[in-house]
Amino acid sequence: MKELLKDLVEIPAPSGYENQVRNYIRQSIEPLVDEIRVDSMGNLLAVRRKNGAMRLMLVAHMDEIGLMVTHIDRQGFARFVSLGGVMPIHCVGGRVRFLNGVQGVIGVEKNPTSYEIPPLEKLFIDVGAANAEECPLRIGDVAVFERPFLDLGKRAVSKAMDDRVGVAVLIETLRRMEKSEFEIYFVFSVQEEVGVRGATVAAFGVEPDLGLAVDVTATGDTPKGHKMEVRLGAGPAVKIRDAGMLADPRIIHWMVQTAEKAKIPYQREILEFGGTDARAIQLSRSGVPAGVLSIPCRYVHAPSEMVDMEDVENAVKLLLRLLQTPPRLDSHS
Repeated sequence: MKELLKDLVEIPAPSGYENQVRNYIRQSIEPLVDEIRVDSMGNLLAVRRKNGAMRLMLVAHMDEIGLMVTHIDRQGFARFVSLGGVMPIHCVGGRVRFLNGVQGVIGVEKNPTSYEIPPLEKLFIDVGAANAEECPLRIGDVAVFERPFLDLGKRAVSKAMDDRVGVAVLIETLRRMEKSEFEIYFVFSVQEEVGVRGATVAAFGVEPDLGLAVDVTATGDTPKGHKMEVRLGAGPAVKIRDAGMLADPRIIHWMVQTAEKAKIPYQREILEFGGTDARAIQLSRSGVPAGVLSIPCRYVHAPSEMVDMEDVENAVKLLLRLLQTPPRLDSHS
């Protein structure tokens, strides 16, 4: 899976510009599914048919955070806005690559003091141009952080682990899956980082009986980090709550019972900020029971996000088990 993950994270695909990674995913999974299509929003939907079975929507988002040029001054420096949750603390001195191949470095108007974090409005992108005429950028050009995949053995680091690691889990699940008790819609969604937009459209079209997002979650295992009971290497996490949703208790029970029965390590997750595509599924049409299988990830929304490959492997194992054991959704008791 490490080679698959490396391929995925190194493809640039900021929100709204997911075509390169979508093409890669489609080529990887087309022989493994009964039907595959791209909807009008750009989501990639792949179906494993099973007539009469419950309809399960599995979703992982393809997009990553990025930057969009808003203005180029006379000296050739480009101002920008964020696509998704770009944090200024991670920007100064960072390198970016535009979809047209242009590379640059992020600078700041003046050297801040050691305790000051400059806002995005005080940052700019320097592509080495001497003036506006030399600048190879245009208003609306988009970029992602330039970071290669770093193999640390058991752990891996890269930009875009959020959520290419979830994409990798779904692809690997498709590769290994022999049977299922569901009709499964594998959805690789667009524009999650700017408001779960792709999943909103996809869930409305799929009309699932239940939904499960596979996405990253933060950890509480770094020095003086925020208090959170999720850590790298202790297994995938079963989401209970985040800022966007309360996971359906029936889905939580199904995931926990399946993990315990299969002796797959897992963690219970409460994330006090952020959200996932599961929120869009849960609120679709007249409502859908939904939950999240989370991959612990350090430094989420930084240019270097870290995951543990054992957590990734155990996420695939748990998902394969879940696909063989449908939950009971006949009551809320």
